[in-house]
Amino acid sequence: MANLNKVLIIGNLTRDPELRYTPGGTAVANLRLATNRRYKDKSGELKQEVCYLTVVTWDKQAEVCNQYLHKGSPLFVEGRLQSRTWDGPDGKKRSVVEIRAERVQFLGTSGGAKTGAVSEPVAAPETEEKIDNTAFASGADEVSWGQDPGEEQG
Repeated sequence: MANLNKVLIIGNLTRDPELRYTPGGTAVANLRLATNRRYKDKSGELKQEVCYLTVVTWDKQAEVCNQYLHKGSPLFVEGRLQSRTWDGPDGKKRSVVEIRAERVQFLGTSGGAKTGAVSEPVAAPETEEKIDNTAFASGADEVSWGQDPGEEQG
């Protein structure tokens, strides 16, 4: 039976990249991405849905994203879905599905990438180093559709 795990998505960052390093010194960055879907409902009224996703980048790609991207930056991401589970501070099992970036393409500089950005894709590493999942767990299990949990209301 054939299998395919491929994600292609375009959206904008909802916050600045969050860069961390594993105990072994490997860079890892979380990019919080929002993508919109506009459609007309049965009555013909224009509606909009927002989907918030976490994209994880590794190594040089993580450092480049942290250097050149900020809140509002438009991106094209090619990658795969990846799930993780961990025990939360309260002892409960937590899980999340994220996009593991294989390629990140910066789409523009108008309010997007920082000045001088180069949009060269950087390959994701073949091996994954074990990282402390609690560093990424903050709010990951409490996603609200319609408002990014990390964004201010108002």
